[in-house]
Amino acid sequence: MKQKEKSLLKKMNSLFPILAVETSSELCSTALMADENVVSEINLKKKHVHSQMLLPMIQHVLDSLNIDLKDLSSIAVSIGPGSFTGLRIGLAAVKGIAVGANLPIIPVPTLEALALSLCRYLPEGTRFSIANSVNTEELYFAKFQKFGGGYKILKEIHLIKKEELEKNLAADELLFGDYSDSKIGCATAEQTANWAYLFGKDLLTFDYDYLEPYYLKKFVTKVKL
Repeated sequence: MKQKEKSLLKKMNSLFPILAVETSSELCSTALMADENVVSEINLKKKHVHSQMLLPMIQHVLDSLNIDLKDLSSIAVSIGPGSFTGLRIGLAAVKGIAVGANLPIIPVPTLEALALSLCRYLPEGTRFSIANSVNTEELYFAKFQKFGGGYKILKEIHLIKKEELEKNLAADELLFGDYSDSKIGCATAEQTANWAYLFGKDLLTFDYDYLEPYYLKKFVTKVKL
């Protein structure tokens, strides 16, 4: 077996250390998960900083645990749905690192990573919804239930009108997301890494060209004539 093939096999058999990136919202977040417990994370919530700050943040979390890119086994990235620009910046950065370091990527569904993190604090069987703004009129909406060590999807992510939110919620149903009072709109990079660790092994891929952000909705640029 060639050395390159041995290297790829080793990386496919071990997820750690995982570098994680979350850029699906205003939150620019990166984390390094060295094992199930050791995590270094940086979060910066500010508009229009992802393109300038993401790579320095990644370097900082690597330095904080004295890990080089060559020591990584995988990279987890939030794949959407979410911000058109944020998702593209995050995925472009991750692809560049993955190509240079010969690393597999784990695409992580944004709302499911958030659902998993919420389930840590909810009683077994709790049903809840997540609603995140798409634009001034629409929401990304999905329903989940705390189940065992994770969650069940009761209603897949889809688009609804903001005025339709109330009729999509059951009585006393918990609501999370940036359109809720909780304002918990997305998972952090640490939570993205945790989802990748628990569920991402079968999603590891070196087919970078086929990885695209999951927007759910086609975005059309409006131009004033």
